[in-house]
Amino acid sequence: MKLIFRIQYRTLWGEEVRIIFDEDENQSVALSTRDGVEWQGSCDYQLSPCDAPLTYRYAIYRDNSCTRKELGAIFHIIYPGNAQQSCYIIDDCWRDLPENNYRYSSAFNGKYTPVSPVRLNDNVGSCITFRALCPGLSSKEQSLGLIGSCNALGNWEYCRPIRMREVRPNVWQLTVDASSLKFPFEYKFVAVSNKTGAVVAWETRNNRIFHTQPLQRGETYFPPETEVFFNTRSLRVAGCAIPVFSLRSEGSFGVGDFGDLKTFITWASATKQKVVQILPINDTTMTDTWMDSYPYNSISIYAFHPMYIDLRQLPALQNEKASQMFEEQRIRLNSLPQVDYEEVNKQKRSYLRMLFKQESENILTSESFETFFRDNKEWLIPYAAYSYLRDLNHTSDFNNWGEYSRYDKEQIQELCNPNSTAYSKIAFYYFLQYELHVQLLATSDYARSKGVIIKGDIPIGISRTSVEAWVEPYYFNMNGQAGAPPDAFSTNGQNWGMPTYNWDVMAKDNYSWWQKRFRKMAEYFTAYRIDHILGFFRIWEIPYHSVHGLLGQFVPSLPMSKEEIQSFGLAFSKETMTRPFINDYILNTVFGEHSEEVKETFVKRLHHDIYVMRPEFDTQRKVEAYFADKPDAESQDIKEKLYALISDVLFIPDHDNPEMYHPRIAVQNDYIFKQLREQDQEAFNHLYNHYYYQRHNEFWYHEAMKKLPVLTQATSMLVCGEDLGMVPDCVPWVMNQLQILSLEIQRMPKSPAHEFGQVHEYPFQSVCTIGTHDMSTFRGWWEEDKELTERFYHQELGHWGNVPEHAPEWLCEEVIRQHLESPSMLCILTWQDWTSMDSALRNPDINIERINVPADPRHYWRWRMHITLEELMKQDEFNEYIRSMIEESGRSVSEQTEDAE
Repeated sequence: MKLIFRIQYRTLWGEEVRIIFDEDENQSVALSTRDGVEWQGSCDYQLSPCDAPLTYRYAIYRDNSCTRKELGAIFHIIYPGNAQQSCYIIDDCWRDLPENNYRYSSAFNGKYTPVSPVRLNDNVGSCITFRALCPGLSSKEQSLGLIGSCNALGNWEYCRPIRMREVRPNVWQLTVDASSLKFPFEYKFVAVSNKTGAVVAWETRNNRIFHTQPLQRGETYFPPETEVFFNTRSLRVAGCAIPVFSLRSEGSFGVGDFGDLKTFITWASATKQKVVQILPINDTTMTDTWMDSYPYNSISIYAFHPMYIDLRQLPALQNEKASQMFEEQRIRLNSLPQVDYEEVNKQKRSYLRMLFKQESENILTSESFETFFRDNKEWLIPYAAYSYLRDLNHTSDFNNWGEYSRYDKEQIQELCNPNSTAYSKIAFYYFLQYELHVQLLATSDYARSKGVIIKGDIPIGISRTSVEAWVEPYYFNMNGQAGAPPDAFSTNGQNWGMPTYNWDVMAKDNYSWWQKRFRKMAEYFTAYRIDHILGFFRIWEIPYHSVHGLLGQFVPSLPMSKEEIQSFGLAFSKETMTRPFINDYILNTVFGEHSEEVKETFVKRLHHDIYVMRPEFDTQRKVEAYFADKPDAESQDIKEKLYALISDVLFIPDHDNPEMYHPRIAVQNDYIFKQLREQDQEAFNHLYNHYYYQRHNEFWYHEAMKKLPVLTQATSMLVCGEDLGMVPDCVPWVMNQLQILSLEIQRMPKSPAHEFGQVHEYPFQSVCTIGTHDMSTFRGWWEEDKELTERFYHQELGHWGNVPEHAPEWLCEEVIRQHLESPSMLCILTWQDWTSMDSALRNPDINIERINVPADPRHYWRWRMHITLEELMKQDEFNEYIRSMIEESGRSVSEQTEDAE
């Protein structure tokens, strides 16, 4: 059959428009044009006879290379017509994201059941297929319909619309017999009640007028696809953020689990909250110590942490003595104020091993397990083998695994063979992931049934000793460390220790590594948070010899040559500007009574009073190793000061080209900057501002637009970005274009004109919150800086008089109401901040409520609710108060289609 495509798109000289079929760039058709605006082309294509549609996108090519594609997760679709249809004439419009793209996400749509379009009888000779995009009708027991000025379209009678079919989520089609229509005709799209078949709402625009030339027998005409809008309220909802490990119920085993998450969703739904946001839940087991409590350093991007298994959902242990012993341990661990990470995992793992020995034959031969294994074996087998080898070798560092140090697929398949002596130990990890999958999927389905969004979290990095680093090392730069430049969290920057990504390699397979990761998440979540979205523009890469983050550089970036540096009026010297500036004054000032010890041990005199670091201590890692067995406070203080000494440079040579340079981040407070002449300081600041705030905007914009459109359109989940820190101007350009929700925090304003974020001015496409897991709670923040608190109390909240020493419940409520009434689509508050407005319910220990301290790389993630979920559900007055606050703020109303006739 013949396909004829027509589209209007204004191109530049040298560009051409192509159609890409089924996301395969090898299957593309080039269109032609006479004026660079009207493009047309045709091809022969055999549509599948079994109702399988053809999907396609438009793309712009230059020099045989794709420079732009249509955005979004929704393709153009052609379904096969009846037996006579041999020619399809398709008028299209270029499609980027639909307006209000969030409405098309799975966060605001229920699970979709595919429906094929109605195929007309074979005696119909010519057809017209109407196509429209319209979200939110299926869940409202409504369908999209068509009504118009001729009898075949109901003659405008509200009870006679023609119902369309939702052939893909929010994509509607209707094919009519062209001979039944009287041309020209007027028509409108309408919302139709599935119960009565009558019109319940009319689209908000003038009547559409249809003109077309007569169709020949066997032709089907597709008018341009359109977005349909009804009078609908903007969707603004409220929710709660809490880590799964922090949940506490009467029956949990010292740590929150997926069963507790289901109960928490019940509480959220009962209080009119529509979002539950969690931290990453991936397996982090590397050392079997509390150091594994850090949830952003996972060993697998797919596998979940075994501690989240709800033992109550599993078969009971038949060994009564062991069962009683575990119950005693459960009661003991569950009564602790915080998570005892090591003991919880030790006891739960012992329980699960015993249960696996008891139930493995039944579970591993079940049909549901076999389905799970078949669908997930690509990652499950390497993960299980990794876990077995980690246990066997007592280390997660695969470089120390002997013959298994380098991943070999055939070798691992042999190791995991059911006839292998290691199989039972490997299959134990299959069992764990299967149970986690079953439980989380059940919780996810329950949340959907309650209309509650579960918002997951995608960490920007992976562990350098993870399954992925073992199996797919070519995707990563193992000689660098990902982190963040200095910010409000850490004056020395953050060093996460994770490898950075080799984006050039990832681009070659269209970022399939990321796409598979996102699609796996979409099985369970309807929204997600991209941790450190700035990393998709550029990542802060720190050399492996550094401990702090100050000696990092953005990757990718545009380093400066010696000549360019000098063009700013700064006399560049590689010898003096790329190595630490050390003299007697600095050593005496910084180290005081220890200065002589430092001179004798760590530095050597170069000339006069100028020193250099000794070769055995010229990197922070070497200094770290020297002090490894010196835990006393005095030694640790000297160590930190030596770190600062090593970071005291003006420029850092580029990782790839040492003859190109980057100005060191935040160097203006260091000695090497202060010793510059005033005019050199001004020249450096001019260069610095250009480099960090102007130079890379266009460059980083294009870097992000290579990656983020592919990733965000891989699923229908609602996309939110954590865009805090040193944010380039191009970040909001990309986030607005891709409709990624920003993160708005009052104590971290994005405008330098304000000391505090202006909550009433937040953009609609945003998530607003009082604080995150990386910050103190509102009550904790209130007591950290009394002068800042006073300005907030008087200038921001407009109160008079003395500032309360501790944040009273009425003040916490006022700030919560302020956030609920903001324009932001999502208002997600931490559970600690929700409970802060109830004096009887709030935790009396403010400090224990903090989840993470980013400046401390060895922080223990162990905070837990101080009351049980059962007790929380019984707090009738508190829960009713949350309900009323959410209702009064307009965040409890579901999307409604109102009659716009």
